Amino acid sequence: MSDTAVSTQSRLAGNREMPLPVVRVPMLDQKRELFAYEVMFHRQAGDENELMQRVLSTLADGALTRLVRGNRTFLTLSRELLLGQTDVLAHQPRFGVVLQPAMADDAELMDRLLKMSQRGCLLMLDAGAMDLHGSVALESLLQVVQFVRLDASALSPEQMRERTEKLHERGIWVIAGHVDDHATYQRCLELPLQAIQGRYLLIPDQVEVPVLSANRLSLLRLMRELQENNPGPIELGDIIRNDAILSYKLLSCVNSAYFGLPKQLKSVQQAAIFFGVTRMRNWVFTMALGGMDDRPPELLRTALIRAHMCEQLASHMPRQQKEMAFTVGLFSLLDTLMCAPMAFVLEQLPLVPEIREALVGYSGPFGPLLEQIHAWEAGQLSGQIPPQQIQRMAGIYLEATQWADQVYAFAEPKAPAAAA
Repeated sequence: MSDTAVSTQSRLAGNREMPLPVVRVPMLDQKRELFAYEVMFHRQAGDENELMQRVLSTLADGALTRLVRGNRTFLTLSRELLLGQTDVLAHQPRFGVVLQPAMADDAELMDRLLKMSQRGCLLMLDAGAMDLHGSVALESLLQVVQFVRLDASALSPEQMRERTEKLHERGIWVIAGHVDDHATYQRCLELPLQAIQGRYLLIPDQVEVPVLSANRLSLLRLMRELQENNPGPIELGDIIRNDAILSYKLLSCVNSAYFGLPKQLKSVQQAAIFFGVTRMRNWVFTMALGGMDDRPPELLRTALIRAHMCEQLASHMPRQQKEMAFTVGLFSLLDTLMCAPMAFVLEQLPLVPEIREALVGYSGPFGPLLEQIHAWEAGQLSGQIPPQQIQRMAGIYLEATQWADQVYAFAEPKAPAAAA
C-alpha cells in the first residue's frame, strides 16, 4: 500500500478502535455524472459533540477531502460547531453545510450563516416537503443559501415542478432528494434540477421483457467462461488473451504502487499464480464491469465498495469463502449494471449455490453480510448494535472506499488513456 493510502486511512480512522463512522452518498447531475457527495454520520457510534469535533479535525488535515476525492461535498454540523468553529470551512471551498428550516428561527445562528454565505461557504437548505413561501423567517434563510433540497417522495409531481421552477427562477440550485424509484427519477429529468439523490441509483429499472445489449451479452459470456470448468492460471490467461484493453487494465492495476509488489507481473498467468486464480477472476470481473461506459460511474464504485466490505466482513471464514464474499458484494448490483432482473442475469451464470442464495434471497452464509452493508449505506443500523461493531463497520467502509477509488481509476473505460 502506498504512503498516501496509509496516511489517508490512518487519519480517517484515527486508530483501529476509533474509525470515523461516515458514509458518502452521491448526488448525480442529469448526465449521471457526480455533482456532489453528502457525508452522513452514524451517530449511534458515540457522543455527537465528539463526533463533530473529529469530523472537523479530518476536514482540517485533508483526510475527509481525500475520502470524497476533492469533490463538492455537503455535511451536517451541530449548532455549536456552526456558531463557534466554522473557520475551517473558509479554507475548504468545496465543502458545504446542510441546513434545516428550523434554523431560520435562530437569530444568532442566522447571523453566523449570513457571514458564512458572504465568505462564499456553500449552504444547502434541506427543505423536505415544507412550503417555503409565505414565511419571513424562511425567506431570510433562502437569501443566504445557494442550494435547496426538496423531498421528491413527499411532494406530488405538480408540487415538485412548481417549487423547483420557482427556486430556479430565483437563481437557487435545486436538488431532488429521496428519489427512490425510476418513475420519480424520470419525472425529475424533466425539471430544472442541478442534481438528483436517492436509492434509484442502486435499483434496476423494471422491464417487462429483459433484453441484453450486445456488450452486456459479451460481458456475460466472459463471466460464464471464467466460472465454468474451474480454469487454472494458464486457462485464465487464455480466456482474456484476446481482450487487450482488459488485460492492460488488469496488469496496470495489480502493478500499481497501491499494492507495492516486489516485482512487476508481466502476464495474467503470472498474476493468477501470485494472487490465486479465484482472486484474479474477481479482478477480471471488476475490470470488465468497469468497461460499461453507459452506466453511472458511482454505480460501479458502489459495487466495488460492497465487494471489499463483503470480503472483510467474511474475514472469519476460510479463504475460499472470503473470495466468494467478494463476488457476492460485486455482483449485488449486477441487475442494475445489466439493466435486467437479478434472476434473469443469474440464469446466464454458473454460480455456486452460496453466491446465488445471497444475491436472490439474502440467505446462506453471505446473505447477512449483504444486509449489514445495505443497512450501513442507508444509515439504518439498529440502535442495539454495540459501538464496537459500528466502529468495525466504519473501518471496513473507509478502507473499502479507498480501495474502490484506487481500483476504479484502472477499471473505468478511459483507464488506458489516463494511465498513458
